[in-house]
Amino acid sequence: MKTSHLFFPTLREVPKEAELASHQLLLRGGFVKSVAAGVYSYLPLGWRVHEKIAQIVREEANSFGGQEIHMPVLVPKELLDESGRSAVPVLFALKDRNQRDFFLGFTHEEVVTDIIRSFVNSWKQMPLYLYQIQTKERDEPRPRGGLIRTREFTMFDGYSFDADEQSLSAAYERNYRAYGRIFMRCGLDYLAVEADPGAIGGSENHEFMVLTENGEDTVLRCDLCGYAANAERAELARPEPEQLPELPRQSEVVPTPGAHTVEQVCEFLSVEPGRLIKTIICLADGEPVAALVRGDRELNLNKLARLMGAATVELADAATVVRVTGAPVGFAGPVGFPAGCAIPIYLDQELSSGSNYVVGANQPDAHRINVTPQTDFSATVTDDIRTAVAGDTCVRCSIGRLSETRGVEVGHIFQLGTKYSKSMGAVYQNEGGLQQTILMGCYGLGVSRTMAAAIEARHDENGIVWPISIAPFEVVIIMASIKDEPLRLAAEDLYAGLREKSVDVILDDRDERVGVKFKDWELIGVPIQVVVGKGLADGVIEVGMRRDRNQRTPVKLAEAVREIIALVNAEKARLKPMN
Repeated sequence: MKTSHLFFPTLREVPKEAELASHQLLLRGGFVKSVAAGVYSYLPLGWRVHEKIAQIVREEANSFGGQEIHMPVLVPKELLDESGRSAVPVLFALKDRNQRDFFLGFTHEEVVTDIIRSFVNSWKQMPLYLYQIQTKERDEPRPRGGLIRTREFTMFDGYSFDADEQSLSAAYERNYRAYGRIFMRCGLDYLAVEADPGAIGGSENHEFMVLTENGEDTVLRCDLCGYAANAERAELARPEPEQLPELPRQSEVVPTPGAHTVEQVCEFLSVEPGRLIKTIICLADGEPVAALVRGDRELNLNKLARLMGAATVELADAATVVRVTGAPVGFAGPVGFPAGCAIPIYLDQELSSGSNYVVGANQPDAHRINVTPQTDFSATVTDDIRTAVAGDTCVRCSIGRLSETRGVEVGHIFQLGTKYSKSMGAVYQNEGGLQQTILMGCYGLGVSRTMAAAIEARHDENGIVWPISIAPFEVVIIMASIKDEPLRLAAEDLYAGLREKSVDVILDDRDERVGVKFKDWELIGVPIQVVVGKGLADGVIEVGMRRDRNQRTPVKLAEAVREIIALVNAEKARLKPMN
């Protein structure tokens, strides 16, 4: 490739709508073009990176017997009705000319399960692993960050089908290891963390995070044992009972006019937030429940849903709060619900041994003081329902403390078990002739998101610093002047010599100032830069790495092809997985 044939419309100004570095640099470098909020066209540079990531993923999936398929974006509603997911809020819904309902594929568990139930009927046909690299459509309410959170994106979907738990666990472990190799080959530091399964469902699951300060996910990890989890999932150790607990006092209602937030109540009553209990009215599968956490904590809706076994848990609206408690939002409490409005109470385990808290009084402008759990009210269930934060004790080792970092989720793997195969009738006949339900696993990896995460993790003030494995080109040859015939001929010969050796090289043959060329290639981020300039008079060119800006090594032109190939190979070796 030569720049005279390459379409790469670079921008000098930072687009106003771009906040994250990856979004800015993808637009400025001519990698993508915005079509609508959360929808992008990939330009030639962007698609080259995209396909290099996809090929790494494909090679790793093939290495343990994966077979590539291609499933449709258009999915009949009936398939999602079978699994109970036709009401997922991010689905794009449409009707064809015959008024038949369809969705745009947001994930493909139902489609692949339909394939398997049609053709797999014996234990002899498993284990089986199918995968695709496909476009996904989700009606994301708040697309942000360029390719980080979009409405249309590309994902790798792997699906395993097994006859027993041991085989499923082995498939899960193969994918876990393969994901590590993928991200190592992409030059990315990653962390595998425990996570919430979300709308996919299933039991054991892990997210793979690329760590970067601008990541949209909070990751908590133990400073001693290595436990790591997404903040949405991180579990907490049961707290030790208070050594010298206060004796419970008689509770009473006190006026708190206009004080309905934690801050206002604490200021009015001169108490710390940790001495206040927030009573949060939620709807679990449409039924009201009360969730109680300390005033300085946040309720974790995902944990509450898992604890209850509920499909959905959401905050109740103001009208429901008034109906259940008899008071406006901000004055709910676990003591004295109106007659006929008793609801289940879920108490965070942190509150199990304390006493003399402040709670809402279930009446306007009033709170109840000196409330002690299990004395003044009875909790239906006491368990971990709050969101973990830095400084909390690790649930695994019970000694270490959790610290916080940020990351971008680039992969998520699940042991689905029979979640889809049971509801959709995907069964097989075992060795004894008995009919059994197929066990499934699913393994997702965001190809387009990995591209953005790589930029978040590897950039500087001048542009992108691609690892060589996924860079749009491995080497760029920059000639100082196309009008200088000896320079042009030397650059052309070097370009041809590298191409003969299968080096992915681009020659910048533009009639442009050399300073402009340097700025463009620092922005675009090709890892190896070769400059054919004034040193040619002495038979020398300059070779340098994009990551080591302004540090270039003189190389004799006669040895340049060999030296550059050695550098390319050395860079590739740095990204080679250990296993």
